[in-house]
Amino acid sequence: MPARNDEKLMRVALAEARRGVGQVSPNPAVGALLERSGRIIATGYHRASGLPHAEVECLAAAGNRSLRAATLFVTLEPCSTTGRTPPCTEAIIASGIRRVVIGAMDVNPAHAGRAMAQLQAAGMEVKSGVLAEECARLNEAFNKWIVTGQPFVIAKCGMSLDGRLTRLPNESRWLTGALARRSAMGLRAEVDAILIGAETLRQDNPRLTIRGIKGVRQPWRVVVSRSGNLPAGAHLFTDRFADRTLVYRGKSLRSVLTDLGRKKITSVLIEGGGEVLGQAFDAHLVDKVQFYLAPLLTAGLVVAVGGKGAADTRSGAHLAEPQFTRIGPDLSVSGYPRWSATE
Repeated sequence: MPARNDEKLMRVALAEARRGVGQVSPNPAVGALLERSGRIIATGYHRASGLPHAEVECLAAAGNRSLRAATLFVTLEPCSTTGRTPPCTEAIIASGIRRVVIGAMDVNPAHAGRAMAQLQAAGMEVKSGVLAEECARLNEAFNKWIVTGQPFVIAKCGMSLDGRLTRLPNESRWLTGALARRSAMGLRAEVDAILIGAETLRQDNPRLTIRGIKGVRQPWRVVVSRSGNLPAGAHLFTDRFADRTLVYRGKSLRSVLTDLGRKKITSVLIEGGGEVLGQAFDAHLVDKVQFYLAPLLTAGLVVAVGGKGAADTRSGAHLAEPQFTRIGPDLSVSGYPRWSATE
């Protein structure tokens, strides 16, 4: 099959995989499809941790069809060990499929490269690396956590053009428009935890829930505080998701993230305030930036990102792969901070 057709079908598998984003942690999001004679005969994706993996879902969807002339496309190297479910390689080999096309290789040390070897030993033709970068990017949080034990950290903020937040009495705290806020809500739906500082809790009394998106689970809500002196009546402690709230008192941000990783929290969205975001940048803990800039200037003392700051321009956080997207009247800025050529 021509390479361009493999890529076209892998994009369909990627679309399937995205259906599981935010639902499968601490597992990776994976999609699969079966193709025969140029036609897609079945698709599947990993729906939740503990449920069948994408490959098994896809094989089940094919029913009693003969698969000897079919090709299986899967966005991530199939698992080859027994966990909460049996190895997917066993089901693939038993199906009679003769060709498997893989997107990204699994970075999990328990799996990396094993599936390819097992499938090839069973006489299958195996092709890997089709849209590998896109397939790997889909699971960037899982890939970091499974190798390092540390969650993938996204710094998110909505700010004025001069990097400020308003705190005026009786004023809406929103600087950005509805479309930018909807985009930010989508971020919440994809992560395992949302983290804020104590002052944000005191000033804003946020809910940190997901609104306007159905069928997603509520992320953990994490508050870091020096004193632990927090308002007992805050939404985070009294609403129906109160059991999804964690408080860390007197702990460094690095140690908090390490403990969250131990709890199998693979991704953390830091929503502020400026002091916590500043700590994250000062300690080089941020993996990805997602800022929303409103088309206004407010001035004032409340900065969006505080901290000690960089010693000079060269040592600041330079964004790799920056993306600038207009969202309604606002500007979305995202990228991957790099503090030196070696990071």
